[in-house]
Amino acid sequence: MEIVMAFVIGIMVAGSVYLLLSRNLLRVLFGVILLSNAVNLVILTVGGLTLGLPPLIGPEAKVLEAPYSNPLPQALILTAIVIGFGLLSFALVLVYRGYQELGTLDSDRMRVAEPCDPAEMPAPVGEPAKTREAA
Repeated sequence: MEIVMAFVIGIMVAGSVYLLLSRNLLRVLFGVILLSNAVNLVILTVGGLTLGLPPLIGPEAKVLEAPYSNPLPQALILTAIVIGFGLLSFALVLVYRGYQELGTLDSDRMRVAEPCDPAEMPAPVGEPAKTREAA
């Protein structure tokens, strides 16, 4: 089971890196979400995967009997899910507000808000790059 989870986690991380390298802020945000879910799966896998055995102590036992799933990673994942949802909500509001103000989700075009030399601005997608002519 751990081998399957390793492949699933690898695919999720690869997909999140692909999304994080995009210039579209919404895709970057989805990449962050996918990466946080992949990390949650890593924590769950490290805690141990046993099918059908809950991490509960029996009525007569003093400690957990082996094999068992470690309950600590599961508690950490629940906390990470709540924190991740808060981050997602805040980031979605920031992206939406940026879209309202600037009219684009392209991070290169959002640089209009930053003061810089117009000759250093990258050319929009689909247009040829401007060359700086000597004066």
